[in-house]
Amino acid sequence: MGDAEKLVSFDELGRADLHVDAVYEGGRSGNAGDDPLPRLLRVSNMGGFRYRGTLAALEMVVLTSSMADANWPDEIDRETGVFTYYGDNKQPGRALHATPRNGNELLRRIFAAAHEGEAGRRTVPPIFVFGNTGQWRDVMFLGLAVPGTSEQQVAEDLVAVWRTADDMRFQNYRARFTILDVPLVERAWIEEVIAGDPHTPRAPQAWMEWVGKGRYRSLKSTRSIKHRTKVEQLPAGAEDLAIIREVQQFFEGRPHDFEKCAAAIARLMLPDITELDLTRPSRDGGRDAIGKLRLGHGIASILVDFALEAKCYALDNSVGVREMSRLISRLRHRQFGVLVTTSYVDLQAYREIKEDEHPIIVIAAADIVGLLRRHGHADPTAVRSWLEREFSAPSVEH
Repeated sequence: MGDAEKLVSFDELGRADLHVDAVYEGGRSGNAGDDPLPRLLRVSNMGGFRYRGTLAALEMVVLTSSMADANWPDEIDRETGVFTYYGDNKQPGRALHATPRNGNELLRRIFAAAHEGEAGRRTVPPIFVFGNTGQWRDVMFLGLAVPGTSEQQVAEDLVAVWRTADDMRFQNYRARFTILDVPLVERAWIEEVIAGDPHTPRAPQAWMEWVGKGRYRSLKSTRSIKHRTKVEQLPAGAEDLAIIREVQQFFEGRPHDFEKCAAAIARLMLPDITELDLTRPSRDGGRDAIGKLRLGHGIASILVDFALEAKCYALDNSVGVREMSRLISRLRHRQFGVLVTTSYVDLQAYREIKEDEHPIIVIAAADIVGLLRRHGHADPTAVRSWLEREFSAPSVEH
């Protein structure tokens, strides 16, 4: 989970405030009693969904995640304050809401209440989000959350998505929450929440603004200009490495056929692409595809041109300054570039595009794996099936 500025010991949990990005230490006995959350918030010691009260009258909800489930990739976007969380129907064999710990039913209820005006929002309990650190049972506090976001339509913040496992189809929820601009949650308010009275003068202002007005004041963290290292661009786990090798080997010796795949991957990252046309292999002028991205909605939207470059390289073969300069030189005024590679951009090339502020999106090997997983292609077998279904036909020059 990264380094934390603050560490709260196991003995201090019962009287501790909640600081965003602080780590709350679990016990070291090696059993379920090590879980810090029962001491910290007086909830149970099991599961990703924990709550006080009943489903019909929730008093507090605690969401926990390892952020490491590749099939169900919970994720926090610190730049926007949006937290994506998947429900608890993660295996086939049950209906969407028929989970043992009622996690999906809980999601259904709090999102429905959030859309019922102020009266409904007043029934939505405080939601505390934690991530496992990977060290014993220690957890990091990620923030105080509310259902939905200011950017998404009502029908988009809680969506039932389909997955396939063991040749069986089933559904699970994908929920989007907003982490509120509340860097500190005081213990005095936590005790009031536990007592069943969250709407007090001690309640965080951003939370009360959401309850009263439906305003989302998110906790945003501006990213500094940064070039990613090789390690950050390449997959880490064995299965992730197997996924990217499936892609690279599928197109081995057929680099121009990879361009169609790169275009599909770009659409996964930028779903508002409206046009994307492959150029002739012998006449691409430094661009494997040219396209248009829609900004805005409806008649008020505009189209922005971009150029795409695809590099199907082995993991140990980086994209260097020469290839990157080739793409940069072909960008016209008010265009941006997209580089899709099954490897990584070397340090010098990445540093130059960041420091010189070239408008180029780098979709490296690790990004490809993440995009494929988020769109249901979660293991090498599923990726191979997708590749064979979509890209087996030989490319046609045009």
